[in-house]
This record gives sequence, structure tokens and C-alpha cells, in this order.
Amino acid sequence: MSRSLSLAAYLAYARRAGRTGDIPDQARPPGPLIWAHAVDAARADTLVHLAERLASQRQGLHLLLTTTSKTPVRLDTAGSVLWQSVPEDNIPAAETFLKHWRPDICLWTGGDLKPALLICAARQNIPLYLVDADEPNLERASWRWFPDMPRTVLGLFAEILTRTEGAARLVRRFGAPERIVSVTGAFQEGAMTLPFNSAEREEMAGLLRSRPLWLAAKIQKAELDTVLETHREVSRLAHRSLLIIVPDDLEDCGGIRAVLDAQGWRTAIWSEGELPSETTQVILADTKGEMGLWYRLSPVTFMGSSLVSGQYGRDPNEPAAHGSAILYGPNVGRYLNRYSRYAEAGAARIVRDSQTLTAAVQRLIAPDQAAVMAHAAWDVASKGAAVTDRIQDMLLDRLDRLEAER
Repeated sequence: MSRSLSLAAYLAYARRAGRTGDIPDQARPPGPLIWAHAVDAARADTLVHLAERLASQRQGLHLLLTTTSKTPVRLDTAGSVLWQSVPEDNIPAAETFLKHWRPDICLWTGGDLKPALLICAARQNIPLYLVDADEPNLERASWRWFPDMPRTVLGLFAEILTRTEGAARLVRRFGAPERIVSVTGAFQEGAMTLPFNSAEREEMAGLLRSRPLWLAAKIQKAELDTVLETHREVSRLAHRSLLIIVPDDLEDCGGIRAVLDAQGWRTAIWSEGELPSETTQVILADTKGEMGLWYRLSPVTFMGSSLVSGQYGRDPNEPAAHGSAILYGPNVGRYLNRYSRYAEAGAARIVRDSQTLTAAVQRLIAPDQAAVMAHAAWDVASKGAAVTDRIQDMLLDRLDRLEAER
């Protein structure tokens, strides 16, 4: 069978096979729409993060996320993201999907290429980009039955960004043009630093110089006893230790303050303009929009909303971007991929109760120990940011060109 005949045979089969896809019950939103496909949960999480960044750069931009699995757990955190299960890889289903959504751009991650779907998209002049391509997701047993398929499908993409040099060699061997292939590393969530008042940061750094310091960020009221018990034990070894508490819900501040008063903690209330003195044991950071300051000051951060059931954790990219070592509890389902990535790099450590939190803080309160973890966190965050920045710029540039052509 010749190359052209094998491709024609596949497309003929793809037109006959399967059924026409169901018309989605969601309407296509107005404005630009990027269709992004994730081959696994980790990439779906990364695409939600990318969508948040894109929406902040371009008003009215939406991202249609398709996956082969169930609805991503973090989908409800980004209002600019719509989700749909990827359609079957046959011509009727592909045409129904593309007619309804009319995407401006397709961003395909990983691999596991769907030839009929991608060929239909290319025929409708939808620019295609393959990013984070890796070897396990690129290999397909069916390629050997359709020898011209890899070259045809890979040649549809405007750019191919691979995780490794090995993946780049593989796509070139499959027939991808050399000019469209680049090795960028893994596409992972990039952390962005939060704003802070530099004058306040300098003043606080001067006041707190040489004091052991740790931050309990975005904690639930039910986690307060564990945090305070830990701080009591830490203070026995390092009597000048200072704890910064940031409640997840500012409505809890009154109750937290009452507990601090009842237990006799010497507390500075940030909203009342109180600065820590040499004898201050706790700062209650009860204002909005100042997480950048607290992460900057604290070499160690316990990310709250993670020890009690019913919670799902908070974003570890925030402390990582500011050079803070990360501690977290077991209930981080919404951000599990991110915490796992930092933990694997030695930048984050899981704790389960006051005993394990105490041991971790006591170890990391030593500046050299915290610095090792904090550097690892920053390294992971900055690498992810570089790849994300490139993909974001690539997409926004293409949207600009498409608008100019209309």
C-alpha cells in the first residue's frame, strides 16, 4: 500500500466509523477562543493556569479545554475556561465539534494525536500548535499500518515544542519539518510574583532581622490550634521565633484574635497599624492584598486549608515564586500536581498534624535548611514560567495576526 493510499484509507475509515458527536449544551462564548487539549490531568491543570494568565492579558479570551478523562478538579477556579470531553476521532464527530466551537487556535499538549480531528481542524484553517510533546505520548502502534500518517499529521502544526531532545528526534524521524521543532523543556505552571510595598518590606525586614520567622498562610480556623501548638513548641527552642498568621477568610479574624488573646499570645494586629516589637510572638495579618509581603519576609510557609477535611489546598506557586520553603497538609486535591512537583524537587514537605508540623518548622527555622528548599522551589517555579511565557506569547501573537487579517 502506498503512502497516499494508506492516508486515504484511514480518512475513509474515519468518515464511516463512529457516530456524529452530540452538539454541546454550552454555547460558544463571544470573542477569541483557544481550544486546548490535555492528554492527562497534570497537563489539564497546567492549561487552566495558562488560561488564567491569558485572560489577564486579553479581555474576553476563553479557553476550551478538552480531555479524555473526567472534568478537571480545578476547572471551577477559572471562569475563562470551558470543558468538554474530546470528541471521537472520526470525521463526523470532528466536524460537529469544530462547527459548534469554531476555535481560533488549537493548542495540543503531550501527544496522543487524533489524526481525523486534527486534519479536520487544519482543513478549516485553524492554526495548530503541539507543545510539551514527549516520547511516551507520541508513540502509536497504529502508525505502522498508516506509514504516511505521522508525517502528515505532524506537518499540520505551525510549531512543535518538545520536552526533551529525545522527543525532538522522534518527531523529526516521524517526518516533522526541522524548522518547526524546538526543545523547550516541560510545560508546567509558571509562578508569578505578587505585588508588595517595597518600603514596608524594608521596614519589616529591619525590624525582624535575625529573628526566626515562619508563615501560616490562608489557614482555616479549624487549623489554628495545630498552628499555635507548633509555634509554642518552636518557641521553646528558639525563643525569639515569630509567627505570621494569614486567615483564608478574613471573617475568621475576630475568632482567631479571640483565641490569641485567650491563650496569652503577644500579638501585633496588622490592620491596626501595629508593628512587631522584640517581644511580639504573633502577627495577625488581617488585611487583603499583602500576600506578596508575607511570602517575601518568610523563609518557611505552611500553606493552610490543607490539614482539615473538606478543603482542597491553596496554590503552592505563590510561596515558591517568592523564595519560601513549603509545608502542606494532605488535603490538597485541587493542586495535587503542583505540590507533587515541588515535593519531588525537594522544595515542599507534607505534614499531617502538630507533631509533624513542629518537626518540620523546627528543622527549617535554621536559615541554611530553609534556603535549600526555597532555592529548589524557586528553580521549579522559574523553569515553568519560562516555558509558559513562550507559549503565552506564541498564542497572543497568533491571535494578533489573525485579527489583523480579518
